[in-house]
Amino acid sequence: MEKVITVTVKLKDSSRDWSLDSLSEELKLLVQTVKGKIVGEIKCNRHYPTPSLYLGSGKLAELAELTKETKADTIIFNNDLSPTQQKNVEDALGCKTIDRTQLILDIFARHAKTQEGKIQVELAQLQYLLPRLMGKGIALSRLGGGIGTRGPGEQKLEIDRRRVRKRIDLLKRDIKTLEIRRVHLRKRRTEKAISTVVLVGYTNAGKSTLLNALSSAQAKTKNEMFSTLDPLVKRVTLPTNNLKVLISDTVGFLNKLPHHLIDAFKATLEEIKEADLLLVVLDASSDLIVQHHDAIWQVLSELGAQDKPIIYALNKIDNFKGADEAVGKRIIERFKRKFSNSVAISAKHKINMAEMIECIEQNLISTTTLIKIFLKHSRINLLNTLHEQGRVLQCDYTGDGVYVEAKVPVLIAKKILTEI
Repeated sequence: MEKVITVTVKLKDSSRDWSLDSLSEELKLLVQTVKGKIVGEIKCNRHYPTPSLYLGSGKLAELAELTKETKADTIIFNNDLSPTQQKNVEDALGCKTIDRTQLILDIFARHAKTQEGKIQVELAQLQYLLPRLMGKGIALSRLGGGIGTRGPGEQKLEIDRRRVRKRIDLLKRDIKTLEIRRVHLRKRRTEKAISTVVLVGYTNAGKSTLLNALSSAQAKTKNEMFSTLDPLVKRVTLPTNNLKVLISDTVGFLNKLPHHLIDAFKATLEEIKEADLLLVVLDASSDLIVQHHDAIWQVLSELGAQDKPIIYALNKIDNFKGADEAVGKRIIERFKRKFSNSVAISAKHKINMAEMIECIEQNLISTTTLIKIFLKHSRINLLNTLHEQGRVLQCDYTGDGVYVEAKVPVLIAKKILTEI
């Protein structure tokens, strides 16, 4: 287990709603996710970083002393370092130094299981590493193993810039193929008029647990950041109107989510733009719920998905226990007023799930319509479509055919009306 010192720097006019302590706590959670042992920390406020070392000379001296005392293996900053800053700090401390983006990329590399996920992570890593290869002779094997080194591997890192760029171009072509494949999948879903609900939320807010509660999915759930990376889609039939929907989990968001990741995962995140409904999962028990919401909203805006219909799932209400229960109720009521169209739930204990499903149905009702048609015996096969894709309300058989009243998706209704 690597010994880690965390360095949290809060700059003026950045992360205004985040306190220095909350920034430090989030960095520690990220370090714990990669199984690092935190042996010390440095926290400070600065107006702006220094060009050469990020820290001032006094804090750097304090960090050097702490590194010597704790015999730390790795220094991890909560902000992004320039290649020059990273190299200078490493040279000054004689200790491996990584920044926030490299730490997050390492977490993603550990959790990517599918081929698609691995391609996207490798692309993000190489785009991050390329400017850091300059002037080092590409000799990064000195990093060895451990936090911040997982991913492409030594052999791929110890090649020249031209071959790195060639690899990046190849990965981009692979991702382009993934985008085309996803476009075809979305087209097929559109033709079948299947509504899509996409779960989005801050990392570790409980999206995968909610997906399991809403469907028969058995997604991995773990109390750590970015435990779910690869997207998972499950088909669910809503009970009231028999509407078939696809519920999709997505990668968790984070404050200042690195652009390398947003660019690399655009093929996956396009699902958010194409969704009929977004189910935003918020940890109601977190003191940073408003900041988490703002971070989610920033990513949605970058994706152009801020105008999508939204339901807020105020999750983890089971964390309000005993004396905290009354306080929790007041907090939840305040959040319900702030986040309209919201439901307070516990996905883990399946509390208020019926209310959650009803809310989803009500928000998707605009995608369905009532049709009243007469099907001749020659077109009786369309009755099966109505049963499969919607809810048949009335069915009267006659000698010439069958009269049907049904509630079905709009696209299915248009398709059937053109075929009878």
